[in-house]
Amino acid sequence: MFETITIEVDGRGVATLSLAREEKHNAMSAQMLEELTQAADDLARDDSVRVVILAAKGRTFCAGGDLAWMQAQMGMDAETRAAEAGKLATMLGALNRLPKPLIGRLHGNAFGGGVGMAAVCDVAVGVDTLKMALTETKLGIIPATIGPYVIARMGEGRARRVFMSGRVFDGAEAVELGLLSRAVPEAELDAAVEREVAPYLACAPGAVAAAKKLAQDLGGAATEEAVAMSIAALAARWQTEEAAEGIGAFFEKRKAAWVV
Repeated sequence: MFETITIEVDGRGVATLSLAREEKHNAMSAQMLEELTQAADDLARDDSVRVVILAAKGRTFCAGGDLAWMQAQMGMDAETRAAEAGKLATMLGALNRLPKPLIGRLHGNAFGGGVGMAAVCDVAVGVDTLKMALTETKLGIIPATIGPYVIARMGEGRARRVFMSGRVFDGAEAVELGLLSRAVPEAELDAAVEREVAPYLACAPGAVAAAKKLAQDLGGAATEEAVAMSIAALAARWQTEEAAEGIGAFFEKRKAAWVV
């Protein structure tokens, strides 16, 4: 059914939703975004699923957005470009609203949209060697459609430490920033994820779903207005000379004009 992701459900009702574009370091293509959105909807409706683990196959959790997909958008009209930008926002919204506990299992690197995926997890556990970054500004664009979820998770003050600089930070700093609940040695990752999963299997599924929604309502979940604003901001940014230069420099394997 799916080509860029996999879903496996064990006998306890624990589903593992894995990114599966290993050859592309799980960079998010339009197809992957659509498949993740469909998977979130399917898992939400499946009463046999109690908990969802968000993971990835290969050496990298997620390298961010597929730059070939981004490059293709440079030649699109504004309306089509906004629709493409909306695919990431739609996927993150579907995962964020999932009425099941969503436990992130992060390894390797998590850049750009990969940080956004960590931000919509109820709990995210990563390896201590994890590398994370909001790399968009290095390409002349901005972390727009992931922004509502990243800010909601980290808070404005902590987010501003990494939101604009594009710098890489490790698992320990990700814990400090609120993106991860803990960072552990790679050999301990699966056990750490299981420690987050197990308590939910003693809870009433309907109560868990209701409690999750209440937490989001009380905590000021990302609004439709904020999501729409982020889509418009990214679509506008793609029209700039900086975006053309940054993405062009990546494909031409050269430094962008602003690098000193």
